[in-house]
Amino acid sequence: MSEIYTFIVGILGILAVSGLFVGVTNDAVNFLNSAIGSKAAPMRIILAVASIGIIVGVVTSSGMMEVARSGMFNPGLFTFHEVMMLYLGVMFANVILLDLYNSWGLPTSTTVSLIFCLLGSAIAVSIYKISNDPAQGITSLGQYINTSRAMGIVSAILLSVVIAFTCGTIIMYVSRLIFSFRYTALFHRYGSLWCGASLTAIIYFAVFKGLESILDGHAFIEWIDAHLLLAIFICWIVCSLVLFFIQQLKINILRITILSGTFALALAFAGNDLVNFIGVPVAGFDAYSIAHHTGDAGMLMEPLNENVPTNFLILLAAGAMMILTLWTSKKAMHVTETELSLSAQGDEGQERYGSSLFSRTIVRAALNINAGVERVIPPRVRKAISRRFEYEDIEHSGAPYDMIRATVNLTTSALLIAMATSLKLPLSTTYVCFMVAMGSSLADRAWGRESAVYRISGVMTVIAGWFITALGGFFIALVVGFALIYGGTPAFIIITILCGWMLIHSNFLKKDKTNAAERQQIKTNEDIIADLRDEVCSTMESATKIYDRTLIAVFKENRKVLRDMVKESNDLFYRSRERKYSLLPTLKKLQGEDVNTAHYYVQVVDYLNEMTKALMHITRPAFEHIDNNHEGMSMDQTRDLMSINDDVESIYRRINQMLREGDFSEIETVLTMRDQLFESIADAIKSELTRINEAKSNTKASMLYLTILTETKNMVLQSRNLLKSQQYFLKHLSGPAAKTWIK
Repeated sequence: MSEIYTFIVGILGILAVSGLFVGVTNDAVNFLNSAIGSKAAPMRIILAVASIGIIVGVVTSSGMMEVARSGMFNPGLFTFHEVMMLYLGVMFANVILLDLYNSWGLPTSTTVSLIFCLLGSAIAVSIYKISNDPAQGITSLGQYINTSRAMGIVSAILLSVVIAFTCGTIIMYVSRLIFSFRYTALFHRYGSLWCGASLTAIIYFAVFKGLESILDGHAFIEWIDAHLLLAIFICWIVCSLVLFFIQQLKINILRITILSGTFALALAFAGNDLVNFIGVPVAGFDAYSIAHHTGDAGMLMEPLNENVPTNFLILLAAGAMMILTLWTSKKAMHVTETELSLSAQGDEGQERYGSSLFSRTIVRAALNINAGVERVIPPRVRKAISRRFEYEDIEHSGAPYDMIRATVNLTTSALLIAMATSLKLPLSTTYVCFMVAMGSSLADRAWGRESAVYRISGVMTVIAGWFITALGGFFIALVVGFALIYGGTPAFIIITILCGWMLIHSNFLKKDKTNAAERQQIKTNEDIIADLRDEVCSTMESATKIYDRTLIAVFKENRKVLRDMVKESNDLFYRSRERKYSLLPTLKKLQGEDVNTAHYYVQVVDYLNEMTKALMHITRPAFEHIDNNHEGMSMDQTRDLMSINDDVESIYRRINQMLREGDFSEIETVLTMRDQLFESIADAIKSELTRINEAKSNTKASMLYLTILTETKNMVLQSRNLLKSQQYFLKHLSGPAAKTWIK
């Protein structure tokens, strides 16, 4: 048997490790977000509890890998070589697909990814077999493929979305009606009963979902199945009594409930979803062992139909890798940010998603329905209900939401998943956890009129991404499978190198977004001042460079440079716009400063946004003009713009120097230079109008020329206003900061 198969097994092992890293990064959101979102405990405690759940789930897992071995195809009809190519295609496609989702910060289902990657790769290999056998046609495909499993996953998406969102909304609404946001007094009386019910659901989930493989057939479990309602009632009474006595010791039982739910979800994740990460590599190793024993690479893989428990050491190593990833992965935290941003209480801060026609229609319909309901409900009842939903941060933790909602999220998710498992319904853990969180945030009135449109767009983006997971995984695996089975060793080497480069580039080289996010963690007034000062300086310097290069590229009709300048100016504009839309949180952090300081801060941010917008309105038309192959500038137009460019460069050089040094002594000089520039721009516009009247100028070139002049005037005007406001902002700072930043 060729040594290439030994190398393939090694590649599968490496991809298994990568799959664990990518998979945990994606699925950590399922069991971490409630604890993180409510700040129920320090991060290290949350991760420690989740780690214990993972290791318990791994060592108690049966390790049965039947989904990867024979769940989507009939291995008895494939040779060893074909099975190895099939598994390689699955792993390449699966890791790449999940890594893309994690980079975008979108949670998805590793189960869906595995199933449809298996389906795509299996179809590719099946078509290869059919094409090489004249006796078979495309109708023979059904002999090789098990499509019923894929259809079950598709139905799981629809079921998960509808059921989880509805249940999360109803349970959260009732819970908030009972406790309100000022829940302390009422919770002291009845909190143990409520948390007892939550803990009962979590225990039921842990037993029937996380530990079902080792407890199946046990006499105690059979008794619970036979007397389910009685068992649940007894568990509720016992949990409530235990929590009541703990509460008397002044211990917050909400934290206990949330951490218990985190443990249960992590346990179930490790025990049931492990096949999604290492199932294919383990099945590949089993196939290699079988073929290596016989020495026949052309043998059929009928033995893969037998369910064989996975080696305990492999499971333990996988658990250790999952825990290591949980503690070290920054992408896992990036994925959690998506759910937290869509479910956080209040409308402050920037929204990660834009508006859409669908989301606007939904919000308008909801407002109309709400207005109709309010006309039916008596004003006194309406006012009483509204008081229950008046937000107040009594926990004073600054968390995205309180521990009441976190408990609802965990309890509802655990209960739905456990019920679906007992009823053999194919619900997805990822979809249930995410949609319960969205439903509870809606019921909790976290989606105010200021943010509802954007949050609905975000939810629809995630849901659409789930369906794209299936299609993307299928087609990627199909293409990779075809390449491997038809291309042989050369295709294997090329795809291995490409896949390795993508993973290294994504996980080790792309640091810009992470660094940008870290830079946004501003904590003190001095940090805010320093950050704004640096951004103003860097933006002005970048604007100077972009403006100069844009005009030169227009003169030379250099399309490539203009395209780059459009991208850079867009980046500048969107960065300044993000700061503008995050004004409220920043202004609240400027504590201790007077009103004038905040006023001038707003002005600086606004002028910065307007200046970058004017620059963008220069680069875009310039690129479109050259990209459409229109006639370039005439000699007269070029001469005028070169003179304008020199004046703009002189003004910006002085502005940049003053901003960097904090010395505004020459601000009046800049004002004089600005006025002279405006006169030059007015003369240039008059000259162009004369040329137009005399038919000496091309229409398209004239429109671009006038646009550049007009936007240049706007850009310089906003830049000078920016300089002035920056001076006033720094002057009005109190304390030592003023001496630090201005001379």
